[in-house]
Amino acid sequence: MENLHDKRKVYEKSQLIESEIKQNPIEQFRDWFMAANESPSVSEANAMAVSTVEEDGCPRTRMVLLKEYTYEGFIFYTNYNSRKGKAIEHNHKACLSFFWPGLERQIIIKADLEKIAENLSDGYFHSRPKGSQLGAAVSPQSQKIPNREFLEEKLKELEKEYQNSEVPRPVSWGGYIAKPYEIEFWQGRPNRLHDRIIYQLEDLDWKISRLAP
Repeated sequence: MENLHDKRKVYEKSQLIESEIKQNPIEQFRDWFMAANESPSVSEANAMAVSTVEEDGCPRTRMVLLKEYTYEGFIFYTNYNSRKGKAIEHNHKACLSFFWPGLERQIIIKADLEKIAENLSDGYFHSRPKGSQLGAAVSPQSQKIPNREFLEEKLKELEKEYQNSEVPRPVSWGGYIAKPYEIEFWQGRPNRLHDRIIYQLEDLDWKISRLAP
């Protein structure tokens, strides 16, 4: 057993105050994301935790890579038949979380998820390295498989089949767009008096509030 009571960090790198923030949370996200993407302390700025609620009522969280963001929402790709895909089919609400400890920043996004257009999924799928395309075609994501060799043998078969041709996008693989209705920005501050600014969508307008830490 290890006592972690004294493992503390002092947060003092920045601040988040109302006079300096953007009125649109996507623009605020853009500013923070660009800072994270340019920071040597952040290895994958677009890595985010995606939490969905499964049919048993329990949330499940996994790390996913953000691939695009617009004023409409945040886009990522996955297997529609995976556990996350089935959870989204059951409950289209999800929570996306970014944590950049080197910048002492966190963003929490509550959103409604929906599939993007098939032609957009096609375009992204064929922009990926061929190995990644084959990997998506090979993997029955989240399903039980007998062993590692099962995947490797299937990969060899598809490498041979598509050696001189384009890999078709599996119909079970594609993108989701998370359309936000609440976005919270968290900035670490000294003495645990952190800054928390929340944007909430009300009648197509974003309302801004400060939350106690």
